[in-house]
Amino acid sequence: MTTAPHPNANPIPNILTGLRLAAGVVMFLILAGATGGIPYLSSYLSPEDQFALYRAAFFIFVVAASTDWIDGYLARRWHATTRWGAILDPIADKVLVTGAILGVLTSGSVPQIAIPCGLILFREFAVSALRETVAGKVKLPVTLLAKWKTTLQLVALGAQLFARNWDGFGLEFDWLPHFQLFADLLIWAAAVITVWTGWQYFEKARQKMSAI
Repeated sequence: MTTAPHPNANPIPNILTGLRLAAGVVMFLILAGATGGIPYLSSYLSPEDQFALYRAAFFIFVVAASTDWIDGYLARRWHATTRWGAILDPIADKVLVTGAILGVLTSGSVPQIAIPCGLILFREFAVSALRETVAGKVKLPVTLLAKWKTTLQLVALGAQLFARNWDGFGLEFDWLPHFQLFADLLIWAAAVITVWTGWQYFEKARQKMSAI
């Protein structure tokens, strides 16, 4: 969403953004429960219960990720952009991405994506710290590539969540290695774009700070 505030704006875009933020937390808790992360409760789950939780988390993620485009589209179409929405939107994205990454990493042995997942998390925290540090001194507007970065992250993490619950969807196992490779390539591509956009923000901040 854009940052230009509009008084008496339609609240629906902001409501969707808030729901996406809450969905990220709920999704992570469900994934943590499915992998034994909730004491006492997780120990009573059967394999079927675990698959059911994975499916629920996957569907929550897909619906929540879809709102990332919908709330921005509605805000622009209805001229309903607000300052609060501009603040909440990137927070909701980061919560959803972080929750999905932590959920994927706790779902089993996935060493092949530990590095890209770590790079994504490090970049997000670093850029957030950068924005906080230079707030009021340097403006760092979201770039078009950074917006596509978020989309690629969500698609890649959705593919990872789907691969983790492959058996739960009753699909043929023979196709799983091929899909897993595709999902891994997506997460690596997302990590590369994520790091690149992070470097762009730091370079732009350096240039603007040097000019002050």
